[in-house]
Amino acid sequence: MTRRNTPRVSFIGFGEAGQAIAAGLREAGIEQIAAWDILFPEANGARLKTAGDKIGVRLAESAADAVRGTDMVISAVTAASSLEAARSVAPHLSGSPYYLDINSVSPGRKQETVKVLDGHARYVDVAVIAPIHPLRHKTPLLISGPHAEEISPLLRELEMQLTIVSPDIGSAAAIKMIRSVMIKGIEALTLECFLAASRAGVLEEVTASLKNNYPTLDWVKIADYNIERMASHGERRAAEMEESSATLRELGLEPLMVDATVKRQREMGAIGKDDDVRATLHDGRATMLAAISKAAKDRH
Repeated sequence: MTRRNTPRVSFIGFGEAGQAIAAGLREAGIEQIAAWDILFPEANGARLKTAGDKIGVRLAESAADAVRGTDMVISAVTAASSLEAARSVAPHLSGSPYYLDINSVSPGRKQETVKVLDGHARYVDVAVIAPIHPLRHKTPLLISGPHAEEISPLLRELEMQLTIVSPDIGSAAAIKMIRSVMIKGIEALTLECFLAASRAGVLEEVTASLKNNYPTLDWVKIADYNIERMASHGERRAAEMEESSATLRELGLEPLMVDATVKRQREMGAIGKDDDVRATLHDGRATMLAAISKAAKDRH
């Protein structure tokens, strides 16, 4: 597929998000894609490298190798590693490539990161505001920063779906982090409410009663989805909520609800690794909740 712009793209971090975006960009016609993940040299990095081979990306030997001669870096690491990822590539960037920071971190962290990259790259604050599957590189994005307008035609040509929110770095991050207070908080409340209902033997009654206050919401589907998401990704969600907590503190607001959400998400992430729990994740809330309840009691 021939395109007017076929940038060389480098991924720092090659987990679920990096793999999904890379696969989409390959299908959109980008041929030169390199990737580096700190897990590559380790045994548990084998599945990441297998995914890279399948997608058709070049598996780099280091962060420096991944960004050599690149036009665009996409940073998709864990929240705790976002600053270190920028430090690992900054000295090795040439030609002022774009640096798309898609990590779920606070506005303050993104402002720290741009300082690390000052003079090395054109930094773009990016917030991914929907699950990365099934749309992959077409997942809706918010972007901000002084280079947002400049990069938008290229991203749109690559079929990426984006909204420019501000010329200020941190604006996209603020929207993502603050909306997560509600999104991830509702997940935690869903688990806590329905797990209590399950243990009390009133699951169906509680589910039905919620329709009195929220008649337009399908609480069966909400519970199925939210509980599965927490079991599958609770640890990652907890890390993101810690960044939401930092965001609220940056705004002078005590994150009482957010800090509780962190605890519930992290606990559920650990419980979700239990084989018996994982076996129920597509069996509906009643079966999931029974397995979760048993696993939680076994842990204590």
